[in-house]
Amino acid sequence: MALLEVRNLKTYFHTREGIVRAVDDVSFDVERGQTVGIVGESGSGKSVTCYSLMRLIPEPPGKIEGGTAMFDGMDLLKLTPKEIQKVRGDRITMIFQEPMTSLNPYLKISTQLIEPLQIHRGMGKSEALEKAIAELDAVGIPDAKNRIHSYAHEFSGGMRQRVMIAMALITRPEILIADEPTTALDVTIQKQVLDLIRTRQDDLGTAIIFITHDLTVVSEVCDYVNVMYAGRFVERAPVKAIFTEPKHAYTRALQKSIPAIQEKGKDLYTIPGLPPLLSQEIPGCAFGPRCETATKDQCLTDKRPILVEKNPQHWVQDCPGCLGSFQKSRRFKNSSF
Repeated sequence: MALLEVRNLKTYFHTREGIVRAVDDVSFDVERGQTVGIVGESGSGKSVTCYSLMRLIPEPPGKIEGGTAMFDGMDLLKLTPKEIQKVRGDRITMIFQEPMTSLNPYLKISTQLIEPLQIHRGMGKSEALEKAIAELDAVGIPDAKNRIHSYAHEFSGGMRQRVMIAMALITRPEILIADEPTTALDVTIQKQVLDLIRTRQDDLGTAIIFITHDLTVVSEVCDYVNVMYAGRFVERAPVKAIFTEPKHAYTRALQKSIPAIQEKGKDLYTIPGLPPLLSQEIPGCAFGPRCETATKDQCLTDKRPILVEKNPQHWVQDCPGCLGSFQKSRRFKNSSF
């Protein structure tokens, strides 16, 4: 049995413009010690998926409309506020996208680091502080004994992200959700943070759900990848298959958008058009209007495509148009990392 089993998750937002189907029938598993990626453009539903699991969706306007998320015999979506509080921040933790806004600017780092230990482990202040200093040292904060009494603004962006990693891992969680943890960092610091997350994962055996829009990052850290578009997964496969045998037109377009594989002197490739408005009913293939395959005229228009297993562990939406070859004028080579 998987550590986490998510089935048919639906999270909608009820707004004046209509019902926004941010997450619409999403299913996936997370095994112990595994890193599962959720990748897609901004607004595809990646963060909302994980916020739903943590029960951090503001209600209203948000509402988890259906599905299950089984973790150690508990359905996370059915727990009472008191019950989910015992899980959140302890057994399942999260690194948020922007550490400067996630860390409280009015509180010292020490106060914020020891809080989970006091709440979930019942530790006294001095014992928790000692543990917090050790965790800061483990994530590479120099002079951790003194720096722990600093405020967030006294750290650089990379150091703040290290503090967030320490805070997320201090309770030794079974699942860590990393929401775009390297987005605001330069390439050098980005690699350091990714290496640190991998090292701490190896040390602790933590499973990771890694949210990103960057396929290059996915290739470095993930074991299994879910490609998300317009609130649904369009393709799910082991990371090697995603890069060597991508099947859905959206997955292939995302891969083509990686700057590192672009031909020097040529314009960078961008996916044409914009994602659909999720407040409007999508009768067929959501990617159809942006599809560039030679068979795009065959994209479904009367029903939403569903995931089917093409190869072992490799699932893809069954839209004939999106499964076709790219037109010759837009053809590109797959890249393996």
